[in-house]
Amino acid sequence: MSSVKRIGIVGAGGISRAHGNACRQLEDVQIVAVCDIRPEAAERYANDYGADKHYGSLEEMLKNEELDAAVICVWGAFHAEVGIQIAESKAAKAILCEKPFTSTGAEAAAFVDACEENGVLVAEAFKFRHHPRHMKAKALIEEGAIEELTTVRSTFCIGSRKDARTPGSNWRWTKSQGGGSIYDLACYNIHHARYIFNADPVRVFAAEQPGFEVDDAAYMLFVFPCGGTAQISVGWTSWSAEYIEIGGQGGSMRMDAVWNCGGRATSLRLQARSRSETFEFEPYDQFALQMRHLLDCLETGETHRIPARNSVGQMNTIDAIFESMKTGKAVEVSKEGAE
Repeated sequence: MSSVKRIGIVGAGGISRAHGNACRQLEDVQIVAVCDIRPEAAERYANDYGADKHYGSLEEMLKNEELDAAVICVWGAFHAEVGIQIAESKAAKAILCEKPFTSTGAEAAAFVDACEENGVLVAEAFKFRHHPRHMKAKALIEEGAIEELTTVRSTFCIGSRKDARTPGSNWRWTKSQGGGSIYDLACYNIHHARYIFNADPVRVFAAEQPGFEVDDAAYMLFVFPCGGTAQISVGWTSWSAEYIEIGGQGGSMRMDAVWNCGGRATSLRLQARSRSETFEFEPYDQFALQMRHLLDCLETGETHRIPARNSVGQMNTIDAIFESMKTGKAVEVSKEGAE
């Protein structure tokens, strides 16, 4: 077994516990420090996950710790600020940043620039990208199982009563904290479509169902350089749905429970001109797979599955979505800062 990797958790809210549980499953990983602006939350997390130290500020933690990786679990509106602070401190060799990566494309470029300038590996935490089912779907496309790729259709809907979606009750419905269906839900679908087409869209059209402060639901249409399209529907205004359909000229694939499979067995259904097959996958903790890949990349120097500049393209796409929702028109996607 290689030397134990030292992990620091930034923000002790709900998602941090998924990362904590993942670290428990990896023998060579130890959470050594946690910080939160609520000192009592940091102390509670440290006690629950066996961290040696807990801090009431990020500055204090970065001053006192040498980390292999820091995991950013604060509200999305603060990801860029926190990420740049970690990178410039050089207290961590790698950063795993929860989605959304930042709030804008400009913030994403600044975050990535800071990491590159200080030799810090940074990756956006899309856990599904590390699940063998999604890798198999991509491999089937590349081997021509559905012939020419033409479209991706996906959903991420979580039914919730409107009177519960109030600002201040949860970050998801609070603008100042980075809430909204685009930042919380659609980011998955957007990243997935870009992954499948291996490109940023050239143009997007989006329409929202507004909530009290943020977008409670949205529909998006993307056009990719190859002429293919992606259709995405997300939000809290309709009954739960998490599926992906990938279409080609000679076949299609479908997956359900695609973002939060919760450690359950899953499947991938292929129906094509040349063959029909269902692929079965055993349960996986996607958070553990995600952490393992980050640390392997740190140790071996291999390229991360989600390169940092990919996240700049992601946020440029989201910028265009918000502009389209505002203007009611199709919007070209900026390439600035992305590769």
